[in-house]
Amino acid sequence: MKDPSPHRPSSEAVPVRFGAKLRTLRRNAGLSQAYVAQQLDISASYLNLIENNRRPLPAPLLIKVAQLFQVDLRAFAPDEDARLLGDLYEAFSDSMFEEDRLNSGEVRELVGASPGCARAVLKLYRAYQEARASAEMLASRLADGDGVEVRALIPSEEVSELVQRHMNHFPGLERGAEALWREARLDEDDLYPGLVRYLERGLGVQVRVARRGDAEGMLRRYDAERRILTLSELLPTRSRNFQLAAQIGLMTQRQELDEVLRDERLSSDESRSLARIALANYFAGAVLMPYEMFLRAARGERYDIDVLGRRFRVGFEQVCHRLTTMRRPGQEGVPFHMIRIDVAGNISKRFSASGIHFARFSGACPRWNIFAAFLTPGMIRIQVSRMPDGASYFCIARTIQRDSGGYHAQHPIMAIGLGCQAQFARELIYSDGVDLKDPTTAIPVGVTCRMCERDDCEQRAFPSLRHPLRVDENVRRLSMYSSGGSR
Repeated sequence: MKDPSPHRPSSEAVPVRFGAKLRTLRRNAGLSQAYVAQQLDISASYLNLIENNRRPLPAPLLIKVAQLFQVDLRAFAPDEDARLLGDLYEAFSDSMFEEDRLNSGEVRELVGASPGCARAVLKLYRAYQEARASAEMLASRLADGDGVEVRALIPSEEVSELVQRHMNHFPGLERGAEALWREARLDEDDLYPGLVRYLERGLGVQVRVARRGDAEGMLRRYDAERRILTLSELLPTRSRNFQLAAQIGLMTQRQELDEVLRDERLSSDESRSLARIALANYFAGAVLMPYEMFLRAARGERYDIDVLGRRFRVGFEQVCHRLTTMRRPGQEGVPFHMIRIDVAGNISKRFSASGIHFARFSGACPRWNIFAAFLTPGMIRIQVSRMPDGASYFCIARTIQRDSGGYHAQHPIMAIGLGCQAQFARELIYSDGVDLKDPTTAIPVGVTCRMCERDDCEQRAFPSLRHPLRVDENVRRLSMYSSGGSR
């Protein structure tokens, strides 16, 4: 039995932080170091060095670990650690930790040495944030004489985390959508009749379109007892197709949905119900934009969202969301991130396959082009963004507006942001004419003011925790938290 050389790590070595994951797997299985070392054909002392992050975990050994503990290799993917690290950075940027003077090295060490402990700290902070928000809301309502009960749990956050853990790709639902195309003999040029026909003949469900007065405020309603699916006449054709496909997903993909919803991190019935809807919507997107057909079109049109929307008869947001799901092994598209916000800056949808980190506990950086999109409704805004760690991203943003509800209905405006790492920008038609090599093209962007190390930003709303606050009462700048200068 021969150990890999401790002085010459393999060029294929996995980052050393995986030692903590290996230790957690071993302890959860109740196995000794000696036993695991024997199964891996290494010495117990070498295993101890790996678990304590003093030696790398070579790729061949990583495969043996995955086989021994019967886990997917994706459990060792660095993305999860990167998101955990980003979330902890943001949590520790809270002013309550200001006196502790935590630095980035200490936070990285916590994640690397004990990711379970790091997640527990983050869980505690989230609970604190939710409790504080609930207390403030409760105090406000009591002051107004309203005794409404307030709950601290945020189901939408749990669903966002579920989607992120699966990298917004659900192979079972993709297979279900492809099976529907075969069984229903769907035609891309005549999709609506095909879906209606499948519901009526295959599932025994009658489809009706209700007038606005008969279905006030309702877009889709399914009466399970009478087996009647009612759609609002206010829905445009593309939205009717989406709602039909979503209902088919709820009825035919129950086993696949239940499998995903067994995730123990969905802590409430509300979270599971919301997740079921999100997964049904995922299925609908897969039906309207079949994987291989859509990916081929996206590559051929260089990810032109307007062209793809017209070809598949879907909206801007639906195309953007579908682009983020192209993660099938061997058939991956550009790894995108996506975010949706309203005019107040509230994030209602987020996903990142690009590696970019989104703010969760505080306001996002105002330099993002997604905020500027509200100034030019319907126009695509392009931006090359450079984060404080030096990573660059190519981002587009555009507003969307709900087009149903009638003349007197409110038409909320939101903005969609879609982006990727700068290295993939040339695959997008939107990069034409953009000098990606010119360093002055990139706009310095952060995650939040409190986390951002740039102390020369004139759009700062709060001081950075990375630098001590210095205020000169004899000097007034555009932002009192900015040191001036430019870089």
